[in-house]
Amino acid sequence: MKLVLATRNPGKIREIKALLKGLPVEILTLEDLPGLSLPPEDGKTFRENALKKARAVARATGLWALSDDSGLEVDHLRGRPGIYSARYAGEGSTDEENNRKLLEELEGVPWDERKARYRCVIALVDPKGRSFTFEGECEGVIAESPKGRGGFGYDPLFFLPEKGKTMAELEPEEKNRISHRGKALRQFVLWLKEYLKRP
Repeated sequence: MKLVLATRNPGKIREIKALLKGLPVEILTLEDLPGLSLPPEDGKTFRENALKKARAVARATGLWALSDDSGLEVDHLRGRPGIYSARYAGEGSTDEENNRKLLEELEGVPWDERKARYRCVIALVDPKGRSFTFEGECEGVIAESPKGRGGFGYDPLFFLPEKGKTMAELEPEEKNRISHRGKALRQFVLWLKEYLKRP
């Protein structure tokens, strides 16, 4: 089975490949398919955006396509940055710029009002256009300053009280066990194992 990952985010590609290791799946990325572009993420939900990307890639390649749309929802900010997480500080903004904007918006907000969650929707579309989605979330608190060098995105600010660490301080294997993307991908892997058993 050939599976195209409909993302250009190297961090996401690394995490997805690690979780699919050992399965009889040949993983392709957009780098393997020059000239293939992703549609704009103009949906109103993570699910809409994930499905839109996976459908476009499946249609263009005639292969299975897997896409994820994920982001950070902060309660104090009424769910922002949400679907705009990757471009919170503006189009083309870096992780550092997005983190800086988030910290500025939460300046002076007490610890017990900094609750947040990472949310992820994985969309899988087959060559016939049939779609399947898998969801995961991870609860945490937004720290007052970044810590850790691992991960990407808001990981240096996403503090996990039960671990006493930010997501960026975790080893990759530990992060994959508890992260929103890890949870959604494990659901997908269970589904895929059952699918591959079919005659």
